[in-house]
Amino acid sequence: METLIDNWVLACLVDDVPENGGACVKLGDEQIAVFNFTRRGEWFATQNLCPHKQQMVLSRGMIGSTGESCEPKVACPFHKNTFSLLSGQCLTNEELSIKTYGVRIEDGKVFISL
Repeated sequence: METLIDNWVLACLVDDVPENGGACVKLGDEQIAVFNFTRRGEWFATQNLCPHKQQMVLSRGMIGSTGESCEPKVACPFHKNTFSLLSGQCLTNEELSIKTYGVRIEDGKVFISL
């Protein structure tokens, strides 16, 4: 389903990603975690690889908000390291971080900026 439009890649359909949850899509050689943060009305995308134990699991992590600014985050389902969905910085271990990607929704389709 990979289609390139103005540097954006068609990743999946909106209906492929559960509300307030995530799904994994494979774009080229990369696994990308796509999150539909319905409670916030926002979408996010990160690498699916958790850098702690090198496991492809972040799309199955719990999403939520933290701090006074209600920064959106995802928690790794195995060891509970939490990562900012905005910056990719690990909020529980400053030595870890993940890649984040831009997300655009058009006509029921999810596009990722790689």
